[in-house]
Amino acid sequence: MLNVSKNSFYTGQTSPIFNKDIAKQARAFHGQIEGYKPTPLVSLPLLAEKLGVKSILVKDESHRFGLNAFKVLGGSYALGRLLAEYLNIDIAEIDLKTVSSKLDKPLVFTTATAGNHGTGVAWAAREMGQKAVVYMPKGSSLVSAERIRGLGAECIITDVNYDDTVRLANKTAQENSWMLVQDTAWEGYDKIPTWISQGYMTMADEAIDQAAEMSEGQPTHVLLQAGVGAMAGGILGYLADRLGADNFKAIIAEPAVADCIFRSGTSEDGNMVNVSGDLNSIMAGLACGEPNPVTWPILRDCSDLFVSVDDNVAATGMRILGNPLKGDQAITSGESGAITMGLLYLLANHPEGQKIAQSIGLDQDAVVMIFSTEGDTNADRYRQIAWEGMLSL
Repeated sequence: MLNVSKNSFYTGQTSPIFNKDIAKQARAFHGQIEGYKPTPLVSLPLLAEKLGVKSILVKDESHRFGLNAFKVLGGSYALGRLLAEYLNIDIAEIDLKTVSSKLDKPLVFTTATAGNHGTGVAWAAREMGQKAVVYMPKGSSLVSAERIRGLGAECIITDVNYDDTVRLANKTAQENSWMLVQDTAWEGYDKIPTWISQGYMTMADEAIDQAAEMSEGQPTHVLLQAGVGAMAGGILGYLADRLGADNFKAIIAEPAVADCIFRSGTSEDGNMVNVSGDLNSIMAGLACGEPNPVTWPILRDCSDLFVSVDDNVAATGMRILGNPLKGDQAITSGESGAITMGLLYLLANHPEGQKIAQSIGLDQDAVVMIFSTEGDTNADRYRQIAWEGMLSL
């Protein structure tokens, strides 16, 4: 299934909270963490030729801090900002290895997660000598839960969906005087989600710097996946500020069962629309039913297309990236990481997709940038999809 809608609310208005200057601050914070280095930006020239575009550039986040996903960028930056605020110092003074010595006792951070965000928070808490309690929605991968526990955090799988798990984590944090580090926002809770989305901008800042040194050039089209929209909004805000919103086309993709951004973008008034229910998708990191109000305005103002697709589109993207044309580099991309590659393939090969591609100039002059936000975080399912053909188109 391919549901596509042009954004009738586009204004090109940039956001003061997502810009290149804040991105540089976030990247400087990440840069002082042991083991930091920019993740690869991979060009796939043979695939680009096959799909009828000039270039395809893939930001491969499976290499991020050895955690196989990008989410640690947001969690670590938010924890750094929280500790800086708690200690009344500048974030530039936060050293992960020594900050615990400035505290009488460890702080407790808690969050709800589909997997990767909780892993990032658990890792950052451990690196800073703090504690973490992580809640996961029903049906979550036991492998993901054990990975979080292996980082020293307590991990609890609930019997409710993602959005209700967020509410549970918030309630527990209030009852225990813990610090909630959540990547979505609501009335009265927006500062920390803003920091998390700002932390994600490191990924985009790296990518644009890397593209500037490559022959392919800067992107004319950017495909971004969305759950609550925290990553997509942060990245899009940065790109709109640095490149100019009118200088590239932004396409936002979601799983069809949790397409709250698509529904918000196709609403009559451009207001946020929630999706309820179990939200079952292989794209666990994107199976979120309530948009982030911090990032929704930039998604509304600077996106060109909103798209929702079935799970088999992400599965196709995984297989394309993991089994490339001879001469292109293989990329291990998980379910939530590969939706945009699957969508790009669909736009090049599906009759309706081809019409859409033509309407937004996705042609032989297009430089397409996508963000493979995770590797094989669920290795068993990755093999079921990539090796055994689960969820074929």
